[in-house]
Amino acid sequence: MSAGTFAPAPGRAPMRTVIGKQIRMELLLTARRGEAVVLAMGVPLLVLLGAGLTHATNLPTDDRLGFVVPGVLALTVMSTAFTGQAITTGYERSYGVLKRLGASPLTRPGLLLAKTAAVLAQIVLQVLVLGLVGVAVGWRPELSEVLPAAGVTVLAAAGYSGLALLLASVLKPETTTGAATLIYVLMLSVGGIMFAAPDLGTVGWFLLPLAAHAQALRDTLLDGGSIPLSIWLALAAWAIVWPALAAKKFRWE
Repeated sequence: MSAGTFAPAPGRAPMRTVIGKQIRMELLLTARRGEAVVLAMGVPLLVLLGAGLTHATNLPTDDRLGFVVPGVLALTVMSTAFTGQAITTGYERSYGVLKRLGASPLTRPGLLLAKTAAVLAQIVLQVLVLGLVGVAVGWRPELSEVLPAAGVTVLAAAGYSGLALLLASVLKPETTTGAATLIYVLMLSVGGIMFAAPDLGTVGWFLLPLAAHAQALRDTLLDGGSIPLSIWLALAAWAIVWPALAAKKFRWE
């Protein structure tokens, strides 16, 4: 046996490895909270079947599923990336989980990136399931426009995740839960999911990202058209501003 075979080589693992391990852990913890995943899909699924297959609400089109399903997909993104993320992270900080992660090689931006990436992976699965349910009951999307639809979905998810992590950092867990739930209900009420959203012009897309995302999905998956530049800018602003503020203000404890 040659000398130095067991010589230690101390040092931190590459950041991509650290973040990859954290993404894996986030996904594992999510899988163990199966009831939370089911709950996150429960409301969107009820909206899809209730508003899409019945005349419970008035819609600005005769194609009810074509209008409702894209809105439900947008609602699912918000439910997972914002509401679920905010509540979970808030209690992780309260229970001291984040404090222990703060003592690891994982940086604050690394944690935020890992949580956002894990949420995106969860959203992909949920969107596929809800999309298949929609197709099963009669929805016929324009599959040629999937790429721009996916692009705005990534922007929306990043923006929601950033706002969720910011709230979870600066508010107490109970307050975070209340604030996230209130914002979710307000967005659902005026986001144009079960009925047409209020016309607030370009400013409305910045104030109501759920409505902007839902409209973008309808423009592509229902009409096969292009997404207005104002919607791209609104969702891009959310995807830049809130994660940046979260990275700046995030606290481990």
